[in-house]
Amino acid sequence: MEDNSSQPSEIEQLTLALLHSRGEVERLREREQLVSNLLGSINVVFWAMDWEQQKVVYVSPAYETVFGRSPALLMASFDEWRNSIYPDDMEFAAQSLTSVIELGAVEQREYRIIRADGEIRWLSDKCFVSPRGGADGTPLVVGIAEDITEKKALQSELHRLATIDVLTGVNNRRHFFDQAATLFDEARSSARPLTFMLLDIDDFKKINDSYGHQIGDRVLQRVAHCGAYVLRRDDLFGRIGGEEFAAIFPGCDAQQALQVAERLQREVQRLQFTVDEQTFGVTISQGLTSLAPGDDLDDLYIRADEAMYRAKHNGKNCIVLG
Repeated sequence: MEDNSSQPSEIEQLTLALLHSRGEVERLREREQLVSNLLGSINVVFWAMDWEQQKVVYVSPAYETVFGRSPALLMASFDEWRNSIYPDDMEFAAQSLTSVIELGAVEQREYRIIRADGEIRWLSDKCFVSPRGGADGTPLVVGIAEDITEKKALQSELHRLATIDVLTGVNNRRHFFDQAATLFDEARSSARPLTFMLLDIDDFKKINDSYGHQIGDRVLQRVAHCGAYVLRRDDLFGRIGGEEFAAIFPGCDAQQALQVAERLQREVQRLQFTVDEQTFGVTISQGLTSLAPGDDLDDLYIRADEAMYRAKHNGKNCIVLG
């Protein structure tokens, strides 16, 4: 007769199995909690969408932080996603999402969202079609969305610093001539007129010596403001030297540009500055020249410069055509 006293009974085996199963469940719960904690600590939104049903089937905890909206509302209605997209970016966001199905993946797309509190944020989104798909085999689009608002702001600031004269807020020398080259090429290829202008603030050194550099800086700022105010939308204006500014008038011949220069002359003449109860004004000398056959951009600059210095020698506060 076989002795089974050393072997576990069926009840004991079942108990051991249940304990093992319970241990597995606990480990799964621990892993699930760990993943949940990790996802909750990362300011990146993970999401998954049933493409055919146009329904979000998963979104990570960071959604509420980044979008400022309820995940439950998003899971309940795909319209919640549409409502969160900045209107000007809706067409791009929708089309790029559609292209995921056609291409299998989209490496990066950037668009703006509107949080529930009205704040506008920039997102960078990468998404692809899951090879496994949904439970019933339908296409499942998964993605990772990251808030890049601060990065965009930094890029914008770096661009501003690289292209704008910090003191006056107009184009700096390098950016002015980069843009001027483009406008020059367009004028040459289309046979359209183009006029180049240089202006210099009269007796600027005397202003600095008499009233100090802080007042001199204020003069530069006010003259730059006059230029930005008077010039047309398509005109190019910038500070290219200490007290020297330049402008490009695309589509304008010399006489048309002269009318703009005269308005600028009058605006600058209206400026008044007061220092220690002393009031003074400023004037500018301007040189204008227009694009001629065979010209390059340097030719325009040289002729405008020569015309400007003739204006200086002619008594200042005037405009000379070159």
